[in-house]
Amino acid sequence: MELAETSHLHFQIDETLVQITPSVRGACEILGLDPLYVANEGCFVAFIPQAKSRLALEILKEHPLSKASAIIGNVLENNKSFGYVTAKSSLGTSRLMDRLTGEQLPRIC
Repeated sequence: MELAETSHLHFQIDETLVQITPSVRGACEILGLDPLYVANEGCFVAFIPQAKSRLALEILKEHPLSKASAIIGNVLENNKSFGYVTAKSSLGTSRLMDRLTGEQLPRIC
């Protein structure tokens, strides 16, 4: 969110491409949480020029720790005076993602 706001760009992600394990998805459903807002460890997000994205993905997939890497979205030009993030759902609808309000869940390490 902060990067989109600072850059005044539109970040568009496809929720179906975000790697969420069935156990995390199930726990979020039971607790009424959105998995895109839950703190997590071990996730890496890179913003790469579209012309180089396939090559970067191939390189990432060569390493065992990043074999499940995926391109999950795009950065788009924006004609608004503010940046924002939208998430496309499995139903094909898009929703505007807001900044997290309140406290984030504590991390248990």
